[in-house]
Amino acid sequence: MPYSRGSELSTVYDRARTSGYGFVASNITETNILTGLVRGAERVDSDLVVQVKRDTAAFAGNGDPVTGLDILATHVEKLGEDADVGVFLNVDHVPADDRAFLESCIASGGPSSLMVDASHEPFEENVSRTRDMVEMVRNREQDMLVEAELGMIKGLEGGVETTEAYYTDPEQAVEFVDRTGVDLLAISIGTEHGVSKGRDLELRPDIARDVGQALADHGLETPLVVHGSSGLSDSQVGDLLSTGVCKLNKNTRYQYEFARTACEFYREHESSILPPEGVDDDRQGFFGDAEWSPNKREFTPHRVCREVQDRIADVMAEVATLSGSAGESLYV
Repeated sequence: MPYSRGSELSTVYDRARTSGYGFVASNITETNILTGLVRGAERVDSDLVVQVKRDTAAFAGNGDPVTGLDILATHVEKLGEDADVGVFLNVDHVPADDRAFLESCIASGGPSSLMVDASHEPFEENVSRTRDMVEMVRNREQDMLVEAELGMIKGLEGGVETTEAYYTDPEQAVEFVDRTGVDLLAISIGTEHGVSKGRDLELRPDIARDVGQALADHGLETPLVVHGSSGLSDSQVGDLLSTGVCKLNKNTRYQYEFARTACEFYREHESSILPPEGVDDDRQGFFGDAEWSPNKREFTPHRVCREVQDRIADVMAEVATLSGSAGESLYV
């Protein structure tokens, strides 16, 4: 299946919004997470939206986010070409003042969509910076959607912590979309970035419903996005999707599953990797003169990475089923 661009992604979101289901857009912080996500999406016939943030791109590019984005976008594109479902790439939470990286994202033409974040700025500044990016994408005739955020979400994201939430005002959302021409709107309804528990959230799904209705009343059919969904219960996810939200962002869950799976694997195979008590830890000589030696079958990175990929695939299949995107691929 050819890797898909913004126009196809717009069709996917429109169908989800009108049909009452949504997508869990999944951040990739490591390529084995990406592989697992593709496998899981194929298993349940769900189109897949993956996301990369600037810090992940910088990590992949040995400190250079532009190089890293090129590496990761190529990885997504090549896996997408071999997948049986649609695969899309969103660049997530790029600060609006990071113009150099934003321009690189647009110039590359690689991402299916781009999220420009000026939500911490006053309303007029958020409008101005978002509109600037929308116009840049359109002027360069890139097949790329632009997402922006109105309101602020609590929690840790990209190394920056926000301690207060500011719920999105429906009428202000109408003005924002109308003046910026943004393709997707991320709204604040009480979710949090990072590790959170759904029972502790001041969740307001009614705000999502009111924003969606206000936009529709003004003839704006703009898909809504909710960030910070890792701590939500199944019922809370269902409540959100019933309001017309068609994209829920998830990141922390996959990071935890990666770490948990690797931790459990290495605990189980510790005796194959670490020397027993009384044996010199001869890493420099690689145990050439020791009675004990490590078991390559267990310490090869491929061994633990397969476990990670399998676990992420299971999680992806689970969340796609929960969000309703399972069985809805436009390409199957």
